[in-house]
Amino acid sequence: MITVNPEYIQELIGIVNTSPYPDHMSMGISSIDLDRAVIKLQISRCHLQPYGIVHGGVLATLIDTATFWAVFMRLAEDAGLVNVDLKLNYLQPVESGLLTAEGRALRSGKSISYAEASVLDEKGECVAHGTSTLMTLAGKGLNLTSPKFL
Repeated sequence: MITVNPEYIQELIGIVNTSPYPDHMSMGISSIDLDRAVIKLQISRCHLQPYGIVHGGVLATLIDTATFWAVFMRLAEDAGLVNVDLKLNYLQPVESGLLTAEGRALRSGKSISYAEASVLDEKGECVAHGTSTLMTLAGKGLNLTSPKFL
């Protein structure tokens, strides 16, 4: 049984949430554990397209991010990930509020993993759903001060 170090999780969340792209998108990891990750984004004007609804790229980013981090915790400490395939469906438009992307790892392999994510609006309605295939990259782990596993 794998036991993830809670100190590693807190350090990881801090680093990810203050890195350039999540900061630019005003999104961040809310929680992460084995096979699960939750990403939150408060919709603001910069996320809207000309029709006043959230741009599809924002929803795709949430799905990409939630699937990535849902798979990440099962990787060896010295390994990283890259997305090799992202498929999604836009289910309904959203204009404002808090978006929550819930990622779930469906298969964590040594080289290829597969995950899904749903993006929910504030009412808990699914506005987008997608899947991702991810490839493990040996030697591309994050250098955190806390060990990943206990």
